[in-house]
Amino acid sequence: MTDPCSAKGCQETATWALLWNNPKLHIPDRRKTWLACEEHRASLSDFLGARGFLKDVEPHS
Repeated sequence: MTDPCSAKGCQETATWALLWNNPKLHIPDRRKTWLACEEHRASLSDFLGARGFLKDVEPHS
């Protein structure tokens, strides 16, 4: 079984892990994960980045 992309309505296989946290809710070391396919990596990263939430992007296997 493969992990699907976190973009709304997307069922493509995730190839990227976007690690983030909301500093108003989470301790600094906590990382939540959104998964992204190649097509949605940039848009999901931009969404999190615009809010200051994105911490890292790593390959997902």
